Amino acid sequence: MKAAQMKAWRVTQPCPVDDGPLTRSVEPIPRPGTGQLLLAVNACAVCRTDLHVIEGDLPVHRSNVVPGHEIVGTIVAVGPGTVTRHRVGDVVGAAWLRSTCGSCIYCCSGRENLCRASLYTGWDRDGGFADFTLVPADYALTLPRGYSTIELAPLLCAGIIGYRALAAALVPGGGSLGLYGFGASAHIVAQLAVADGARVHVMTRDPAAQILAEALGAASVQGAYYSPPEHLDSAIVFAPVGELVPRALEALESGGTAVLAGIHMSDIPALNYQQHLFHEKRLRSVESNTRDDAREFLARCEKDRIQIATTSYTFDQIPTALRDLRHGRFAGAAVVTM
Repeated sequence: MKAAQMKAWRVTQPCPVDDGPLTRSVEPIPRPGTGQLLLAVNACAVCRTDLHVIEGDLPVHRSNVVPGHEIVGTIVAVGPGTVTRHRVGDVVGAAWLRSTCGSCIYCCSGRENLCRASLYTGWDRDGGFADFTLVPADYALTLPRGYSTIELAPLLCAGIIGYRALAAALVPGGGSLGLYGFGASAHIVAQLAVADGARVHVMTRDPAAQILAEALGAASVQGAYYSPPEHLDSAIVFAPVGELVPRALEALESGGTAVLAGIHMSDIPALNYQQHLFHEKRLRSVESNTRDDAREFLARCEKDRIQIATTSYTFDQIPTALRDLRHGRFAGAAVVTM
């Protein structure tokens, strides 16, 4: 008997999205092994990290990989011998962090995001730009109630990573936060910060993103390289543009913190110690997330309703969605629905 088939988009040759790096395939539906769940993909958001994988900014970890790591899916099968709190028919999330070793110094100290044996959805293993995908049962996430399928998908990377970056930014109560770049992640972080009482200043070149930032309660909105109207207690650089890092550091108040939230960034220009780093300013990066980050963030989303700005695409439009992301043709998040 012929195996049941599914559609998938695979990266045949990393290159700019305008040059056609993806190929659509028809292939057998994978079978879950021990410890795995098979998900029928309902929706998958499109992340800038997908662009980095597809265009070759990140090294190839798996040839012909299926990208996509902000997955909302329905469990259709459970691998033999798998112990899980989830059941067939449950709708769960699968995120960027796919698995860790569970025994290294990082995993044993609450820092599994730094595990050197970690694997990632849509980079090390096939992701959500397909009709079906596999996820380790221990890494499937319970989703908050009160959101549509399309709204849930961006929470699973843009939201989680933004939440970790916001925690790392150490924004004091009633303080000021600068956001450099205002895409899927920043538009979620802005709402969290405003709800916490911060004054949020947005620096972005995109007119549509500027309008969205104003609608979501930003205290000020200006161009990407402009200075905010006050010194910042904290800043998060979401845009993968190294030239913004000195600008964020210059805008910081003494003792302030700047966080780099992306997995890839263009080169950072030389920093002047007195101008950019003196006065106990802190500069740090964020790498992936822990499952605790994800659970805490998703629990907050159920408690405090977040507005998710989305643009929808069909499965056949995945290459278009990626090109639109590359060229800044929408505000908020792009979500592919199956």
